[in-house]
Amino acid sequence: MSVTGARTAGVPRSPLADTLMQRLTATYSAAADPARAAPMQAYMKDVAPFLGLATPVRRALSRTVVEGTPRPDETDCTAVALRCWQLPEREFHYFAVDYLRRHVSRCSSGFLPVARHLVTTVPWWDTVDLLAAHVVGPLVAADAGLKADMDAWIADDDLWVARTALLHQLRYKERTDTERLFAYCLRQSGHPDFFIRKAIGWCLREYAKTDPDAVRAFLARESGRLAPLSVREALKNIGP
Repeated sequence: MSVTGARTAGVPRSPLADTLMQRLTATYSAAADPARAAPMQAYMKDVAPFLGLATPVRRALSRTVVEGTPRPDETDCTAVALRCWQLPEREFHYFAVDYLRRHVSRCSSGFLPVARHLVTTVPWWDTVDLLAAHVVGPLVAADAGLKADMDAWIADDDLWVARTALLHQLRYKERTDTERLFAYCLRQSGHPDFFIRKAIGWCLREYAKTDPDAVRAFLARESGRLAPLSVREALKNIGP
């Protein structure tokens, strides 16, 4: 069933989340590197403050945080994600994204409003793109009823919601709903923002790895409606 109109509830109670958050905040904070934090924040256009944890370091620390903990259920995933997003430093958001990627199969279609909250709160490509391909995408693949939500998201005024709709099939390969993919690209073809135009090219380029002829045919038919950036990105690996 469609859940676009549902509201994101408050943070649910979760003893597992209590344990993880206690470990996470202590472990990450102890390893903070202020000298690295400033350039990391600048690279991400000051979207959020950083602790200064390089990706390999952060992932190693994350493994110690989750070590010995049980598999979460949907309530646990919701609590971990929302509580991480309440913290200002970006590395906590990254932890939540990685945790959801690992455990998205534990979540039902009812998790989609939570995913939307994450997409639209402190949004930037570094979290949105991973949530689109590795969280929203699997949720929609598991429940065809959520395609209606993607149809609504592609028309949303929030560019990050629309970008998520464009990118949610990024890992579908042969399972890609090509009619929707191409329709979504056309629906946003006139969008003025770089992040939408880039996403159109990206999702087409990715699908071209599976069916290059279909992408070439689509571009031959509709290239006049697409931004030059989108066309260049789509053809990057397959040529005209």
